Amino acid sequence: MEFFCYHRDRPGSLALRTKLVEAHWSYMDGYEASLIARGPTFVGDVPTGSVHVVDLPDPAAARAFAFDEPTYQAGAYRDVLLRRWRNLLGRTMWDFPGGRTEGDRYLVLGFGTGEPVDDIVPSDSDELVAYGPLLSDDGTQWLGTAVLLRAPDEETARAVLTTERYDAIEVHAWEFGGRR
Repeated sequence: MEFFCYHRDRPGSLALRTKLVEAHWSYMDGYEASLIARGPTFVGDVPTGSVHVVDLPDPAAARAFAFDEPTYQAGAYRDVLLRRWRNLLGRTMWDFPGGRTEGDRYLVLGFGTGEPVDDIVPSDSDELVAYGPLLSDDGTQWLGTAVLLRAPDEETARAVLTTERYDAIEVHAWEFGGRR
């Protein structure tokens, strides 16, 4: 089962996050074979959160993954978005043909209700790193869409979704994660 996990930083937690970066990476090393995508979000140069898309056996394993993470345990995050997810691209971020560093990257989160929208990969998918629906815990109800992509700017990134069909859309600067 695939899960989307977004730990959002607590304001003022940068020093704590920096102190725990090795503990965070060591923890993630234990999930290396399960990771579909990972990486921090930013405002300017300041980290604002941490994205992990992971394939785990069940919801209990996903909750353990999200809430046993050392930076979460230490109080650096204000909240965690944890949802079932479906990998519509069928690949990991390491398979993204655009590489790790060229161009600006974004996390786009669309939150909605009702009939699913954007549940088919767009025909122009060359810039998509990860793409799929956010789902209820049992995987039966559509709650939105999560996308990682390369785009020239925030508005272009936002336009990957059918904006008028969502209750809210968030766009965050994002970069490929992992050890440097």
